[in-house]
Amino acid sequence: MSLWRTLPNIEHLNETQKNTIGEVLDIRFEAFDDESLTASMVVDHRTRQPFGLLHGGASVVLAETVGSMASFLCLDPGKYYCVGLEINANHLRGLRSGRVTAVARAIHIGRTTHVWDIRLSGDEGKASCVSRLTMAVVPLGEAPPAR
Repeated sequence: MSLWRTLPNIEHLNETQKNTIGEVLDIRFEAFDDESLTASMVVDHRTRQPFGLLHGGASVVLAETVGSMASFLCLDPGKYYCVGLEINANHLRGLRSGRVTAVARAIHIGRTTHVWDIRLSGDEGKASCVSRLTMAVVPLGEAPPAR
């Protein structure tokens, strides 16, 4: 059974990146299945830190982008929206080039929060970062929770 309330449309998801940090960093949604959403990001001058490695902050941008979109796809957009509450990341392996791929899988889909496990890996498939994202589910018309 699929967790998606709205079936992901990869072309449409990529269109949502226009004029956002996702477009600047060349984040692309690539695939989905019943339990996960996958996106990737280029590792180049836009996403590397001064020592030539993928910047940890760029990894977090990718993780939050794919996790936030996955969370949105689990909601009724006529009644709710979602916002990030907390994200953490453990950087496991440095990447210097290619693309880094992020796969978001739900840990918890609740009435007021969603929690996502997001695994990032380089072109060789080796883990580069593990992230957890907590999203707040907010009824339309209400302000997001204070941070």
